[in-house]
Amino acid sequence: MKKITEEILHQAAQAFDFACETGEIARYGEGHINDTFVVWAADKSKRFILQRINTDTFKKPDELMENICKVTDFLRKIIEKNGGDPERETLNVIPTVDGAPFYTDADGGAWRAYKFVENTICLQKVENENDFYTVAETFGNFQNQLAAFPAASLHETIAKFHDTPNRYRNFEKAVSEDAMGRAEDVAAEIDFVRTREADCHVLVDMLAKGEIPLRVTHNDTKLNNVLIDETSKKGICVIDLDTVMPGLTAYDFGDSIRFGANDCAEDEPDQSKVHFSLHLFEVFTKGFLSTAGAAMSEQEKISLVWGAKLMTLECGMRFLTDYLEGNHYFHISRPDQNLDRARTQFTLVKGMEAQFDSMMDIVKKF
Repeated sequence: MKKITEEILHQAAQAFDFACETGEIARYGEGHINDTFVVWAADKSKRFILQRINTDTFKKPDELMENICKVTDFLRKIIEKNGGDPERETLNVIPTVDGAPFYTDADGGAWRAYKFVENTICLQKVENENDFYTVAETFGNFQNQLAAFPAASLHETIAKFHDTPNRYRNFEKAVSEDAMGRAEDVAAEIDFVRTREADCHVLVDMLAKGEIPLRVTHNDTKLNNVLIDETSKKGICVIDLDTVMPGLTAYDFGDSIRFGANDCAEDEPDQSKVHFSLHLFEVFTKGFLSTAGAAMSEQEKISLVWGAKLMTLECGMRFLTDYLEGNHYFHISRPDQNLDRARTQFTLVKGMEAQFDSMMDIVKKF
């Protein structure tokens, strides 16, 4: 991706129909994928989000924006029907002056704009269990609102993103090629994954048998992808819809558990400090099912526990695969960071396996 010049930035800002004269533009947020800016109205009365989409990651911005427009249009109708405020409770795409959902600059960069949702905060980490419950409620509500959406009509913005058997095949390829000569030193980690190969198929097999439905899934259910109202402290809007595509509810639930139901850093070198929290699992499950549960069958609810384990195992596989291949995908700041990341995920998997029956009991309880 080319560096953004001042000229390109201002041309992009002028391409959108903000319905007002614009002024100051500044970088915004902590995202690592897209380039995000805030654009102020000239009179400072309001502001907007302007983003250059990372087309190295999302190679078909037209399909990505088609997904986002379809989903947000659907959400607006549901929110209005339920007496909510669609200006705050979903993202609102601002079209270009030509009426298009995105703009292509002179360097080939793809840009989009959203209305800014004012008086909100987003969390970077779980400060207390109430925060985790709020995020769970909000992601659960997102699932519930989109329950009737035809998930198969959406594009895959990243192919085979949560296809765990495919992630396993990529892992085995990295082991066999051993490009960096590291496989011998991580034999224990390789064996850990291999003994769980059959588990990798559980969710995709459930889908293939028709036991669980294809859903619209967010696929990046981090805390900071929920906007929380500053006054009420309630989650009001799910953001970062780039990976919204067909998937399984278990993917979204499981990924939230993976990063939220523990008290350790993702790259913790000392595995004695890594613990899966059954209590935080219960907090999230209660919040998620309080809003999503009505649209889910018993079998789909049971799949959530598998989602927690498999999203954690899958993420660990990806970190280990990248380590074996030479750390070309995940950014690192020290040589063994991806290995530590993988080990942390595997320790969490072991914690989940030890409490798997208790996790099932919690799901059944709610």
